[in-house]
Amino acid sequence: MNIEILKSKIHRATVTQAELHYVGSITIDETLMEAVHLLEGEKVHVVNVNNGERFETYAIPGERGSGVICLNGPAARKAVVGDVIIIISYASATMEEAASFKPWVIFPNSHNQLN
Repeated sequence: MNIEILKSKIHRATVTQAELHYVGSITIDETLMEAVHLLEGEKVHVVNVNNGERFETYAIPGERGSGVICLNGPAARKAVVGDVIIIISYASATMEEAASFKPWVIFPNSHNQLN
């Protein structure tokens, strides 16, 4: 049997941009993506701490070290610049794998930088 478990989490990132007229996705500073082993095109859940919105999209890398967190396309309606969000990805694992797996979790500062 396989279960879905937490794989990656960027906890309390700040939205820096919202681009409604874009194909879609969430742009994330490549430094943050690498820190949580998040791949380009990987499905993510986004939770908006400010308004309770939750949605799924896919991750695309943004400029390394820029701190960019940009909601693109329809997702841009789910948050405004300055909102705090949590970005989560999950993985499928056997019960045995899940028992020993430790997710990658980071807590960026208010400028989306790692301390």
